[in-house]
Amino acid sequence: MADEALSAGAVARRLGVAVTTLRTWHQRYGLGPSHHVPGHHRRYTPADLARLEIMRKLTTEGIAPAEAARWAKQGPAISPGAELRMRGVRDGGGQTIPVGRAGPVARGMARAAMRLDSVAINETIAHSLARDGVIATWDGLLRPVLVGIGERHAATAGLIEVEHLVSRCVSEAFATVTRAGTATGPPRILLSCADEEQHTLPLEALAAALAEAGVTYRMLGARVPVAALIEAVNRTGPAAVVIWSHTRATAEPGQLSALLGVPRRPLLVLAAGPGWRADTLPAGVVRPVDLTEAVSLALAVRDSLDQATGD
Repeated sequence: MADEALSAGAVARRLGVAVTTLRTWHQRYGLGPSHHVPGHHRRYTPADLARLEIMRKLTTEGIAPAEAARWAKQGPAISPGAELRMRGVRDGGGQTIPVGRAGPVARGMARAAMRLDSVAINETIAHSLARDGVIATWDGLLRPVLVGIGERHAATAGLIEVEHLVSRCVSEAFATVTRAGTATGPPRILLSCADEEQHTLPLEALAAALAEAGVTYRMLGARVPVAALIEAVNRTGPAAVVIWSHTRATAEPGQLSALLGVPRRPLLVLAAGPGWRADTLPAGVVRPVDLTEAVSLALAVRDSLDQATGD
């Protein structure tokens, strides 16, 4: 880590704890920021962060906060892993969420997820959205954590409660973005999950990214039968339709063929998600590689319509 002094918010995100937790550790146990410039808030130094990492690790493993703070004040030289093994406590116990090459903020959120700390998760997501926007937050923070949870579940059949909690936090954060959107005019994009598809978070990410970009849309959500999707298209006449499929089991190409045959055929049909196979898609269907491309295609459709109508 660079030798810069960090704010309480930055430290909280790195550790995956709430800012209120840092304040409690400061007030009760003296684990506060030591860098001080007159006239400014105190900041956490790398040494402060190292102590707090020990504090977080020990409390996560079940050590009482007061005792954890006593060890944390002695610094990294205490070898907390060895100390935990001496106490008969598992050092990590395999209870971690892998986040690949994602940065410290994602690792912090993964730790918060394992503790079911919704306050810290919400703070982390909100800060990332405000600073980096929807697409960067999805690609750099949320996807790595969600994929990691999925990998742990596949290996252990556990973490269902973690996945539910994190998914709820992500959904609420994206809903906040969409409510804050300022786009006007009739919705031009229709968002729908494939028939029987229940994974909606990536579609919610796209909705939030569209709202952030000023593009109007309608969201149908999970498990939309083909007949219902076609009815929605015929009634609303969207310029583009996005159908999300997370798994091969829900990626039936017939859904796309039926959509292409409606009387009010959309200008653009996007088959989004890993469930779709490129070699099975009907001619005229586009498969975006990621959220960035899906948003770019939607923007292109909007701009072409604006030019055609002289808006």
